[in-house]
Amino acid sequence: MTVLELQRRWGGAISAAMAALARVLALVATVLMLLGGHPDVAIAELGPSGGSASETYAVAVVEHLRVKVPAEARQAWLEAEQGSWEPWLQQQPGFIGRDLLWDPEREEGTLLIRWASREQWKAIPEEEVEAVQSRFERLARAATGQQQGNPFPLVFEGELQPQGAAAS
Repeated sequence: MTVLELQRRWGGAISAAMAALARVLALVATVLMLLGGHPDVAIAELGPSGGSASETYAVAVVEHLRVKVPAEARQAWLEAEQGSWEPWLQQQPGFIGRDLLWDPEREEGTLLIRWASREQWKAIPEEEVEAVQSRFERLARAATGQQQGNPFPLVFEGELQPQGAAAS
């Protein structure tokens, strides 16, 4: 059997296998970044505005949230966050900073909110959180044209513990 005959006979299967291998390698690389202390995941110490070396706060816990954010509504999500959660969080004791990330494949927003202590984070009254969430949803509805509900529903809620030599 010649190379040309082999290519005709098995070319599709080889292409499919190569595509599957590429997906597996991408998944492995993502897991390694998560487990290996990628700066977007394991944030151990940052300055008060996200990186100043003059004053450093140890991060005790990272609040991890994921919300559904369709591509066409991404800017509306960011504006609603800036008009509600951002100014409120900046006033909270123990709040160090946060990162807003967007996954275009899943069309999800990821929020990583850094706290100096779990106790400070969890001491915030639920009524305050609900009031800020209501403001967020009003701003989001106005920006997206949605008449009711939350245009950016919560998909996941959890917490991360910083690891590594710099973690306290």
